[in-house]
Amino acid sequence: MAGQISEADQIKQFKEFLGTYNKLTENCFVDCIKDFTSRDVKPEEVTCSENCLQKYLKMTQRISMRFQEYHIQQNEALAAKAGLLSQPR
Repeated sequence: MAGQISEADQIKQFKEFLGTYNKLTENCFVDCIKDFTSRDVKPEEVTCSENCLQKYLKMTQRISMRFQEYHIQQNEALAAKAGLLSQPR
């Protein structure tokens, strides 16, 4: 079935997502949460956590864009090497 993701691949993707989520959560928690004397989360801890998450999301988006650009360049280089771009239509 072309275009469909197998159940095993869906499970693998979900496990990868959970791993990434857990690592992000742990990193931001360790970096931002410092005071354990109260049940309340302090405003500066909330701000730090939000900034940590935003920074991660922006970094992930930028890496994805760069990867796509690289992939396009590689495909164009392969096509040019094969002579596909220079053929008249």
